[in-house]
Amino acid sequence: MKITTRYIEDELFVAENSHGNSVNIDMRNESDKQSLGPVEMIVAAVAGCAAVDIIEILKKKRKEVIDLIIESTADRKENHPRGITKIYSKYTLISPNTSLDTFEKVAIMATNKYCSAADSVKAEIEITCEVQASK
Repeated sequence: MKITTRYIEDELFVAENSHGNSVNIDMRNESDKQSLGPVEMIVAAVAGCAAVDIIEILKKKRKEVIDLIIESTADRKENHPRGITKIYSKYTLISPNTSLDTFEKVAIMATNKYCSAADSVKAEIEITCEVQASK
């Protein structure tokens, strides 16, 4: 996987994958913000990844999904670097033929077993960098 991140202006960047899909990374003040910041993207990635897996599992079980809403909150360290210490997600499913028990089992399985994003934030990831300058 390759992601290229480029400077747009102070506190605004764009990240693009090798297929040309992009997302803005916005570090501006809340009143000026038009996109998510990096840490918000991590929380959104975990929710989005779990959502994909939940829907896939429910469809395999021949369950009808009208809507799935995931509300996530995150706790962060007080001091820098202010990494995430906890992510809490509340899953709400609208489905005429899925029991709460089935939905709970699917949500837990999707989040804890299949979601690559959740697995990544729980893991120790080696992060390295190389620098170069150009004039």
